[in-house]
Amino acid sequence: MGGPYLRRPPPAYRAAARRALRVTIAASAGFYVLLYGFGSAVGATYALFGAIAMAGLSHLPGSGLQRALLLVGAVPVCWVLITLGTYLSVRTWSAVVGMLVVGFALAFTAVGGPRFAGAATGLQLMYILPSFPPYDPGSLGERLVGATFGLVLLITAEMTLLPEPAALPYRERAARAADGAALCADRLRSAPYTLTEATLRTARAWSTGLRSSQVPEAERPAGAGLRPRALAHTGLATRTLLGRLTVLPPPPLGAVGPRAAGAGAGAAGGTGAAAAAAGGGAGRDGQAGAAEVSETGGPDPLRTVADVARETAARLRGGIPDGRAHARLRLVRQALTAAEDGSPAVLRRNAALLEVADAALAMSTAADISVRGRAADAPAPGRFWYARMRAPGLWWRRLSGHVGGRSVFFQNAVRISLALAAARLIAGIDTLPHGFWVLLATLTLTRTTVRETRTTERMALTGTLVGALVAAALLALVGTDIEVYAVALPPLMLVTFTLGPLKGVGWAQALFTVVVALVFAQLAPATWQLAEFRLLDVLAGSAIGAVFGLLAWPRGAHDELRRSVAVLLRNAAEIVVATTAQITAGGRRVPVATAPGHRSLQHALVMAESAYAQYQSEPTGPTPPPVGQDWQAALIAGHHTLWGADRLLVPPEPVVVPPLGREAAESVIRTGDRVAAGMLLTSARLDPAGDTVETTVPRHAPTASTTIADDPPGAPRVYYATVSWLASLTTDLVRLTGDTGIDTGAGTAHDPETGTGTGTVPDPGTDAPDTGANAPPGVRPSRRTRSIFRSPPGSTAESRKRRDSRAAGA
Repeated sequence: MGGPYLRRPPPAYRAAARRALRVTIAASAGFYVLLYGFGSAVGATYALFGAIAMAGLSHLPGSGLQRALLLVGAVPVCWVLITLGTYLSVRTWSAVVGMLVVGFALAFTAVGGPRFAGAATGLQLMYILPSFPPYDPGSLGERLVGATFGLVLLITAEMTLLPEPAALPYRERAARAADGAALCADRLRSAPYTLTEATLRTARAWSTGLRSSQVPEAERPAGAGLRPRALAHTGLATRTLLGRLTVLPPPPLGAVGPRAAGAGAGAAGGTGAAAAAAGGGAGRDGQAGAAEVSETGGPDPLRTVADVARETAARLRGGIPDGRAHARLRLVRQALTAAEDGSPAVLRRNAALLEVADAALAMSTAADISVRGRAADAPAPGRFWYARMRAPGLWWRRLSGHVGGRSVFFQNAVRISLALAAARLIAGIDTLPHGFWVLLATLTLTRTTVRETRTTERMALTGTLVGALVAAALLALVGTDIEVYAVALPPLMLVTFTLGPLKGVGWAQALFTVVVALVFAQLAPATWQLAEFRLLDVLAGSAIGAVFGLLAWPRGAHDELRRSVAVLLRNAAEIVVATTAQITAGGRRVPVATAPGHRSLQHALVMAESAYAQYQSEPTGPTPPPVGQDWQAALIAGHHTLWGADRLLVPPEPVVVPPLGREAAESVIRTGDRVAAGMLLTSARLDPAGDTVETTVPRHAPTASTTIADDPPGAPRVYYATVSWLASLTTDLVRLTGDTGIDTGAGTAHDPETGTGTGTVPDPGTDAPDTGANAPPGVRPSRRTRSIFRSPPGSTAESRKRRDSRAAGA
C-alpha cells in the first residue's frame, strides 16, 4: 500500500540531510543557549556563525571522527584569527592589510592537501567575522567563548550524531593492489606466460582503485609529511608494477620454464659496466637470502617479485615481515643488471624484468617508510630523498615549490586575498551596513575562472533577490514577534543546508538570505530594509569578485595547464637527449642523488599536476582541448623520464662504463633524438603562446621496442634497457595526442617535490596514469596511426642500404 509514495531519497540527499542536521543542531543550540540563556548576543552570534562557517560553508572531508579531529585542531587557529581580526579591525588600513595577509596565508594552505583546502573557507570566515562593527576589543572574551562553544557542539555532533563510517584506508587499498601484483607475477611464471583478459581487467581495477579521483579526499595521501609522501609513493610504485606486469613480454621461444625465461642472469650480485648502466635500484642493503641464489642462473625473478609484493601487503596491514624477499629481489636485480650474453629476445626480456624488479623494490621501500617513518632502512638519497627529512623541511619544500605565478595555488591565493582586501576597504570607507555580508559574498562566489564566476554570480544574485523578497515580506508581516523567528529558524536551517549543496548556488543564496534575516531579527529589532541591505551587500561582494576574477588569471587552469605541460615536455626532452648521449659515450659514473636535470623536471611536474588537479574541477573553457587529448599521459611521461634516467645513469657504486658500439650508439642516439623531437614539437603545439606549431607531430606507434629501432648485432643489455625506456616515452606521447584508442586506464597522484604520488588538493586529485611501458596486449594502432608513426630503419648497414635504395627510387 503506498509503496511508490514511500520511496527512499537518493544517497546524496540522505548525506546532505545528515550533514545539515549536525550543523543545525550545533549552530541553533549554541545560539539559543547563549542568547536566551545567558543574554549574550555577541557570544550567540559567534557560536552560530562558528558552526556554520566550519561545517555549513566549508567542505571538511572524511568520516565524522575524522572531521571532529580536524575541528579539534582548528579551534586554536580560530582563537588566533578572532583575536587578530578583533584588534586589527579598529582602523580600516590595518583591517585591510590584515585581510590581505591572512587571506593569502589561509588560501595558500591548500597546498597541504584536501583537509587544509576544505577548512580554508571556514577559517577565512572566522577572521572576517570580527573585522566589522562593533569595533570592541573589550568583547574579545565573549567572542572567543561563543566561537569555542559553537565548535565544541559541532565536534560533539560530528562524533555522535549519525556519523558516517570511515572509508577504506589508502594503506589497505595499496595492500590489495600489492596482493594483486603478486597474483599477476605468479600467473606469468607458467604457460602461456600472459595474463587472461579477466586478470587484466582485475589488474586495471586494482590500479584504478589507487587513483586519487577514486579515493575519498580524507584518505588521499596528499600531505607534505614523511609518511603521506611515502604512502603516495607506495601507490605510484604499485601501479607502476601492475602496469609493467601486464605488458611483460613472454619468454623467447625455446626457453624452458620460468627460470629460463629470466635466463641470462649471471652470477648473483655481479656488478660492472652493465650494472652501472642500469644502476640505482631502490632497495635496502643486506645479503640475506644469498644462499638461495642457485648456480644455474639465479632464482626466478617473477617468483621473487611475488614474494616482495606479499611482503609489502603484510607490512601495510601492520605485519612485521623480515625483509628477506626484498633482499633476494635486490640480488636478482643485480644479476639481471649484470647479464650481457644472450639473444636479443633474451636481453629484451631481461630489460622488461629489470623494470618489474625496480618497481617492486620501490614499492617495498616506500611501504616500509610509510609504516616506520624515519626509522625505516631507506636507501641513499635519490628517489627516496625525503626519507631522512623532518616535517618542517618537508613543509618548506612544499610551500616554496608553489611560490610563483605559475602555481595555480599561488594564483588562487593572490586572487582571493586581493578581492577580500578590496571588499574590506570598500566596506570600511563606505561604512556599509552588515559589511560582513560583502566579504562573505566575495569569498563564496569568486571562482577560478571569470566565466565560472560570471555564471555563479548570475545565479547567486537571482537567488538572493528571491530570498530578499521573501525575507522582506516575512519581516513586514511578523514584525517584532521574536518567538516566530526562533521557532522557524531551525527547520529553515535544516532545509537550507540540505538543499543548498544539491540544488546549486541560487537555491543556497535564496535560503541563506532568509536564514540570516531570521537570525538578525532575534539579535535586534529589524524591518524589511534588512533584506534590502542583504541584497546590496551580495551585489557589492559579487561585483568585487568578478573584477578580480577578470584581472587575476581569468582563465584559471586552462592556459596554465597547457603552459605547464609544454614546460614539462621541454624539460623531459632535454633529459632524454642528455641521457642517451651519456649512455652511448660511457665514462665514469658515481652514485649521485639524481640524474642531471632531475630537479628541474620535478618542479615542472609540480606545476603541471597542480594545474591538472584544478583543471578537472573547472568547466570547459572557450577553446576546449582537441578531442582525445590526454593530459595524464604528459604527467606519466614526466615520471617515466625521471625514473628511467635515474635507473640508467645512477649506479649503486662508482664504476667506469665502456661506450656502446658504433651501430648500437647510432641507433640509441637516433631513437632518442626522435623521441625528444616529438616532445619538443608537442610542447610547441600545446603552449598557449601566440606563435605555436600547428603541423602534425611525428610520433612512434605504441608497440614493442623491437619496432622502434633495429637490433644491432652484439648490442649489450644497456642498449635494450635504453630502448625499452624510450618505448615507454613514445607510448606516452601517442596517448597525449589522443591518436590511438588506448585506454590510459589508471592514474597516480603526484608529490610536488619528488615526482612521486601524493594527490594534493584542491582535488587533490592529481591523476597521472601509469599503465606500463607499452600498449596493453591486444591493442593495436589504427592503420592511419601506423602509417604516420612508422619508425624509420635502424642504423645497421643493411637497413641504411635499404633506406638509400628506397630514397633513390623515389
